[in-house]
Amino acid sequence: MIPYQNKTHQIIEVNNEVIYSFITEQDENIDPITVASFGEEWSKFAAFTAQEINEVGDQYFDILPKSLSLKEANVLDMGCGTGRWTKYLSDKVKFIEAVDPSKAVLSAHYLLKNESNVRITQASVEHLPFPDNSFDLVFSLGVLHHIPDTKRAMQKCVNQVKSDGYFLVYLYYSLDNRGPFYKTIFHASTLIRRVVSKLPPGLKKLKCDALAVTIYWPFVNFARLLRKIGLKHLAKKIPLSYYMDKTWNIIRNDALDRFGTPLEQRFSKMEIEKMMKDCGLTEIIFSKGEPYWHAIGRKL
Repeated sequence: MIPYQNKTHQIIEVNNEVIYSFITEQDENIDPITVASFGEEWSKFAAFTAQEINEVGDQYFDILPKSLSLKEANVLDMGCGTGRWTKYLSDKVKFIEAVDPSKAVLSAHYLLKNESNVRITQASVEHLPFPDNSFDLVFSLGVLHHIPDTKRAMQKCVNQVKSDGYFLVYLYYSLDNRGPFYKTIFHASTLIRRVVSKLPPGLKKLKCDALAVTIYWPFVNFARLLRKIGLKHLAKKIPLSYYMDKTWNIIRNDALDRFGTPLEQRFSKMEIEKMMKDCGLTEIIFSKGEPYWHAIGRKL
């Protein structure tokens, strides 16, 4: 466990335990509305089965290098949300610090309460309460594209990585490997997101559930049908085909994430690689599989 180097701003008591909070009003690189939105999202989707966590976790962590000795690794999960990916790694590593700026830390506590090698901390990426060069592995999956200055936030994460350690990131892609039809469908959905993301929390959740039924479900089932009749290559070209093997719970969760989040940025593979290099990473590897794009780099 890495000792805190900053003064605690608040203590959150939950089930006779405490979560230390380092949230400060001085943080400029954060969108409070988006943070609040994710707090609401992870309150609704606080439960995932072991199968759901392991199947998706296998996709995100497929590019961890063999040279990384996980059993001896101290790990930082930046933007942990409900703590799914901390849960995925908890029995594989020495220790994990699960960090999130929102009230999702309460959901994470519920999921991770039995993991003895995990500590949950409420903090933003701008004001992490740990010394630089503290962790063997830092990962941030589906988080930094929701921060105003993504590159600056990435640099803060990389600063936490030890020399010869690794940083794993997943950023929404700009559809740079997709065709015109796919991009047209996506841009149309973006117009819907701009409206839905501004709705009150309760109405937003209902609307996103409706979108999961009316938009996600038809595309996913069509892709499944194509795969079933032997047209696997064509099935993968269908928008939202990524969810062919995902549960309804994950589809609903991602619909809320996609349409309910106020701030969303997207990057090409080339842009992500440049950001990672500018932040001091080398030996950068991108996964060949979905979700796009997730990549890992080594800090020298």
